[in-house]
Amino acid sequence: MNKLYTELPGLELKNPVMPASGCFGFGREFSGLYDLNELGAIMIKAATPEPRFGNDTPRVAETPSGMLNAIGLQNPGLEKVINEELKWLSRFDVPIVANIAGSQIEDYITVAREISKSQNVKALELNISCPNVREGGIAFGTNPEVAKTVTKAVKEVSEVPVYVKLSPNVTNITEMAKAAEDGGADGLTMINTLLGMRLDVKTAKPVLANKTGGLSGPAIKPVALRMIYEVSQQVNLPIIGMGGISSAEDVIEFFYAGASAVAVGTANFTDPFICPEIIKKLPVLLEELGFDHISECRGRSWKRHGKPAYHRA
Repeated sequence: MNKLYTELPGLELKNPVMPASGCFGFGREFSGLYDLNELGAIMIKAATPEPRFGNDTPRVAETPSGMLNAIGLQNPGLEKVINEELKWLSRFDVPIVANIAGSQIEDYITVAREISKSQNVKALELNISCPNVREGGIAFGTNPEVAKTVTKAVKEVSEVPVYVKLSPNVTNITEMAKAAEDGGADGLTMINTLLGMRLDVKTAKPVLANKTGGLSGPAIKPVALRMIYEVSQQVNLPIIGMGGISSAEDVIEFFYAGASAVAVGTANFTDPFICPEIIKKLPVLLEELGFDHISECRGRSWKRHGKPAYHRA
């Protein structure tokens, strides 16, 4: 019996572990280290209608138990992603989750319509943390109505299920999750990075050229767990959890909180073999914990122990 086999909308996964978008590129570099067929799925780097060169450097900075990045969605553009990167990835028997981004709703529609036609793309990950240029730069993912609107627009043109990637930079994450659900989302991925910054002690200058960036790594794991714990009890959507995962034990925690699968991000930079290592250790850990299948772990914490003492209305 495969203790790790997982089914989600559009995704049949031999295991529920995948690299997170933005931390794996399009898999080319990692393919020289291990067989990508070992992965449950691959979340590819975000695609936008036109090529993007990203933000000025420096755009990465280390922080205690994490890192800041302000890459700026650097990517070769929709046409090259489809004709080159997805074509190259088609040699692997692994479902692809295509991350899509944009600066206006029309961008999302354009990318979703075309990229969802690719044979190996089995789901879309809707990155709504991008700034909406028509709304003064406010991120799509911080306004429930806007999030619902862009989700609905993408659903209308996509040929595959749509997972909405939630930003943690909001007052009420459950409200955003419900907005995505109301817009027709098939699932959620959470959490994206937390907005942060680092300053140079000698110059008082922000270390990142962009001044602020997204915080990821173990530092945000407690936040991710809390948000998944809350959201999974309020919406009827599967969650792909992410945020500081670096071990098989972390994966179990995310499942306990309510996740149905996980994505590993920053840990790929410190240990490029982290995904296959976690996949190898999970069945052993499940047996030690007395579980026949990983699905038995999902929501175990709140099912057994109820809501947290502190809960946002």
